[in-house]
Amino acid sequence: MEKQIRIALVDDHKLVRSGIKFLLEEEEDIVVVAEGSNGFEALEIVEKENPDVLIIDVRMPEMNGIEAVGKMQRLNTSTKSIVLSMHDSEDYIIQSIKAGASGYLLKDTDKKEFIKAIHMVNNGGKYFSGDISNVIVSNFLQNSVSTPKKEVLKSVSDPFGLTKKEKQILSHILNGKTNSEISEILNNSKRTVETHRFNMMKKMSVKNLIELSSKAARYGLI
Repeated sequence: MEKQIRIALVDDHKLVRSGIKFLLEEEEDIVVVAEGSNGFEALEIVEKENPDVLIIDVRMPEMNGIEAVGKMQRLNTSTKSIVLSMHDSEDYIIQSIKAGASGYLLKDTDKKEFIKAIHMVNNGGKYFSGDISNVIVSNFLQNSVSTPKKEVLKSVSDPFGLTKKEKQILSHILNGKTNSEISEILNNSKRTVETHRFNMMKKMSVKNLIELSSKAARYGLI
């Protein structure tokens, strides 16, 4: 059997922890090695157990999850973190990212997405569920508007060689549109939109919405 992903669960509700633990340990390659109920305990667990992934609730007594994730960055650990919350608040999401979280999941996330997020974060990626990606994109766009022009690397011509169609799709993506919605707007099939989107992201050397929005703002494509 391949190496198991070692998980630490921190949530002040024991029933929630038990439910998540049961859900995760149905997977052969995942094991919960420690549990805690606040941010202080999370830091102790990370120092003692050095789990692969810390799954931590936002709102807890004594020290909340975002504070704990921020303090965890100062420890000599390879542990990555996923913040778990009932709220898709933009403030929580952006604060979690700034603190160093590799993922943000809502508590109503289904098992399939939960497991996918754990694997992606464990492998060094980022994962933000549901409509959260749109919140992140909106935040990047707002930041780009207030960024002084001298700090933005703009070019007279498009440095990525995007086609007119790819630029149209990029614009709609950054406005939070899904592939299905874009296909209706442009009167193209969903598969056509997906193909253009794939080619565009390949040209720009980006792997997700966060990288896409950041690079689009940096090079003045929005």
